[in-house]
Amino acid sequence: MEARAHIPVKPPVDKPLPSYWHNPKSALANVIEPEIDNPAQEYDYAIIGSGISGTLIAYNLLKAFPSACVVMFEAREACGGATGRNGGHTKAASYRTYLQHLEELGKEEALRIARLEYENILATHKLAQDLGVTCENQKCNTVDLIYDREAFERGKEAIEALRADASAQERDDDGMAWYKIYSQAAAMNKFYVVDSNQNPEVKEKEQLFGAFEYLAGRVNAYRFSTGVLKECVRKGLRLCTNTPVHNIQSATTKCLSGGPPYEIYTDYSMIRARSVILATNGYTAYLLSKLQGIIVPMRGQITAQRPGKMTSLPSPLPTTYSFIYQSGYEYMIPRPLPEGGQHIVIGGGLCRQPEAGASEYGTIDDGFLNDNISKYLKGCLIGYFGPQNWGEEAEEVSNRVVQEWTGIMGATADGRPLVGEVPDMKGVWISAGFNGHGMVLCLKSAEALVRMIGGIKSEELYWFPKSFLINNERLGKSTFHGRKDMKVPETCWKPVE
Repeated sequence: MEARAHIPVKPPVDKPLPSYWHNPKSALANVIEPEIDNPAQEYDYAIIGSGISGTLIAYNLLKAFPSACVVMFEAREACGGATGRNGGHTKAASYRTYLQHLEELGKEEALRIARLEYENILATHKLAQDLGVTCENQKCNTVDLIYDREAFERGKEAIEALRADASAQERDDDGMAWYKIYSQAAAMNKFYVVDSNQNPEVKEKEQLFGAFEYLAGRVNAYRFSTGVLKECVRKGLRLCTNTPVHNIQSATTKCLSGGPPYEIYTDYSMIRARSVILATNGYTAYLLSKLQGIIVPMRGQITAQRPGKMTSLPSPLPTTYSFIYQSGYEYMIPRPLPEGGQHIVIGGGLCRQPEAGASEYGTIDDGFLNDNISKYLKGCLIGYFGPQNWGEEAEEVSNRVVQEWTGIMGATADGRPLVGEVPDMKGVWISAGFNGHGMVLCLKSAEALVRMIGGIKSEELYWFPKSFLINNERLGKSTFHGRKDMKVPETCWKPVE
């Protein structure tokens, strides 16, 4: 896995698979400005990346500094990367990492992470509502269905520990530490699943042991991000799509606005900025070679599927889902259709591959599918819900998958993002490395980053996890061995090395 982490990172490929969420495309999708009107113009801030991180950084910058001159570069169409390709899930599952964080970081920091994830969910849905963004914005409960006895017992232990450490208010309904635990029978009855995984691609018997229910949500992340981006453009953001950045370097003279200047080189031009902000996630090492092997590209695969005409599933399903088994998990949301009915969006399958999908690490090519993952994902929903609930006739099988696509995430050695000013590069900032967990981390990370850019010291941000901050100590310890939550038979169910 370490060898995969050191494959040199390249820029985004020119022809990615079409994303299910990019239909219809935003009016901002192709705002091409290949030349800067005035080459001598200097920007206060240059943001690289137009996904949820870059967009929310721009939003917070323009809110804090309305007169700032801000430019954003995107290699593809607006929101053409991971945000526009994800599963549409605002789901923290904080209990799943809480015991690990307790052991590694202590109670105060473990609680700080859980609270940030929860507040990020609430703030994401609130911002969409406040700005009037039409993005299928829906807070709702979620359920984790557990197909491994050890995972079920460990989950109950983690929930108990989190609830014991949380405040009384946080344990109330829909609070950060509110959880409901279900037995197998109760889970089958409420969540329309069968007693074991019936996916023909899974050879071992995987029995359902129980479930955990808690607060989460679903959102069209592409519509959300491009909706916020529209507000940023209205406030003065200069957006340059289809404009990949290839190099950032210090200039020989200072910017007129003060501070160390940077020159940013694209296919078309060079511009100067006082500060550069990397919101490039899995592609970061292409521009910042010191992060090669520290933020590692990781390709994820997702499908949208249609239930059968005879389905007994309610439309839409009232909760989102995760399906958790010994080696990993899948994640799933229902997506109501304007004409009625629903599509079911489900992604994952990485850990069903040899060595926890090692071949999907180190790649930035989201222009093709992994056929083995495709075959597995195609059988997931009928496997979990069962043929009777799925309600599919024989002639419908070939049309089960509506669309399938991939996207590039950014994985880090310790499973936590890198946020703050890049060590030894004054004026270069980063918010990246979200490990496929960005929808419950990016908004608050962007808020914290902009406060730091504005001069607030990180220690004054009492609510922001200190373990998310980028520093030389973390970078020195960052040897990538794969995701800690992925375990496979080849390693005797230990984390992949």
